[in-house]
Amino acid sequence: MDKYLIVLEKTSTGFSAYSPDVLGCIATGDTIDNTLLNMKSALKLHLKAMSEDGEVIPQPRGIESYLEVVSESDGEDYLMTHIPINEILAMQYS
Repeated sequence: MDKYLIVLEKTSTGFSAYSPDVLGCIATGDTIDNTLLNMKSALKLHLKAMSEDGEVIPQPRGIESYLEVVSESDGEDYLMTHIPINEILAMQYS
């Protein structure tokens, strides 16, 4: 199963999230769960816009993404998780 790495960082107002595999796609929220839900929505919209613009949808890089996050860390606190691509694509909007 293909999964995008998601990095969550604590902020002064809650959390922020990004995926090193999908540059420019970020989300925020007041809790981890809310931030992950917002990130799923952001990824869905971001990937849809890329597709509509004729851009290539980025493929998850697997362990390379994890190693990149760890090597670029300056000691700040962060959490890593992943979101399966099929979960993103299955999201419905009303």
